[in-house]
Amino acid sequence: QVQLVDSGGGSVQAGGSLRLSCVGSKYSASSACVAWFRQTPGMEREGVASIYTPDGSPRYADSVRGRFAISRDNAKDTVYLQMNSLKPEDTGMYYCAAGAYCLLRVSEYVYWGQGTQVTVSS
Repeated sequence: QVQLVDSGGGSVQAGGSLRLSCVGSKYSASSACVAWFRQTPGMEREGVASIYTPDGSPRYADSVRGRFAISRDNAKDTVYLQMNSLKPEDTGMYYCAAGAYCLLRVSEYVYWGQGTQVTVSS
């Protein structure tokens, strides 16, 4: 059983930055991919970025490519999401998730964090 704890959300003005952290326990082959998703009320959960933790290969949604960067520190069992040039449309609850495949689809992920709120004001 993989447990994920995500943190680092907050409120910032447009153009600002935040860094989210996802600390995991007992990563294994079934949880080699870690991703960040976001969700706003009434909307489906949207994949933002994922990383294959063994080699650090990233994947990004078009909406965040060039502004967000996902990275990992395997020694600390932690995945980070550096979010720069934030926009009001980036507002949402951000969840980290772990699974065997790195596609940005909710169905690919078995383990989920509790979520951390990001609010970007204009």
